[in-house]
Amino acid sequence: LSSVSPRQLLTGKVLGLGAAGLVQVVVWLASLPLLLNLASSTFGGFFSTIQLPANFLVLGIVYFFLGYLLFAALAAGVGAISPSAREGQPLVLIYALLAFVPLWFASLLFVFPDNPIWTVLTIFPITAPIAVMLRLGVTGIAAWELATSLAVMVLSIIGALALSVKAFRVYLLMYGKRPSWGEIIQNLRSG
Repeated sequence: LSSVSPRQLLTGKVLGLGAAGLVQVVVWLASLPLLLNLASSTFGGFFSTIQLPANFLVLGIVYFFLGYLLFAALAAGVGAISPSAREGQPLVLIYALLAFVPLWFASLLFVFPDNPIWTVLTIFPITAPIAVMLRLGVTGIAAWELATSLAVMVLSIIGALALSVKAFRVYLLMYGKRPSWGEIIQNLRSG
């Protein structure tokens, strides 16, 4: 901590782990067309009808990486204000459950693909990665929705990382003391 700033430390950790995860996702997605070809030549039938458009694969990689960065920045903030992993778990659970809201509504996508809830889920940064991939696989997404979603995701990542760095800086020396919500908000405003 004496040779790097809190911003450099948290940003480096988030980006480094994100890059490692991205390599894994790229390998899986790159092998998917090969596996589908193998399955269709071996089994035929259903597998020969599956088509993966290039934009689906590219957006899958982009949303994986942006989703990872957002969740890592949020987790870093929770880690900064939580004295232990056990005390931070309920906070992480809140946004982890929110991320899966699009899956709860997935059956409605087939019946009501133009429902405004899908636009909201596409633009809301925590639900965007799953909502976008569901919609791309079923109906498609307007260009303005994708552009808005990507912009909101990037701005949310920047904001979450900035707040996490600030929390890390403020609570670095307060190990073992659980701050109240009022203290957290006050310290983030002044810190």
